[in-house]
Amino acid sequence: MTSRREARRAAVFLLYQWDVTGTPLGSLYEGEVDEYTRQVTEAVAAHAPELDARITAASDEWTADRLGAVERNVLRVALEELDAGDVPDEVVLDEAITLTKRYASDDAGRLVNGILGRIVREKAA
Repeated sequence: MTSRREARRAAVFLLYQWDVTGTPLGSLYEGEVDEYTRQVTEAVAAHAPELDARITAASDEWTADRLGAVERNVLRVALEELDAGDVPDEVVLDEAITLTKRYASDDAGRLVNGILGRIVREKAA
């Protein structure tokens, strides 16, 4: 059984590969991919343009295509989870920042925090 944290991380890496290489998503699945990873990954891939538009709208200085692939895909996964509503907003925000800091940088984590924080606040309003 894969935890949500592990599934989220796997989804970010699958999406990173898909985003950077243009490789069809289905060909990136190796071995067993748990259902949550597959569900989130495929939902993000299907809605990437809409998610990118929301990321761009929530950012003062950045467009989604100017973000690094890690940051962009962490934000996409976070938005997909926020929309699904089955993960508390605080957990989504914390996990997104943690993933970004771990796999990109502290500065990238602050950027993701700002963008996603604005989206969460607007959602609550």
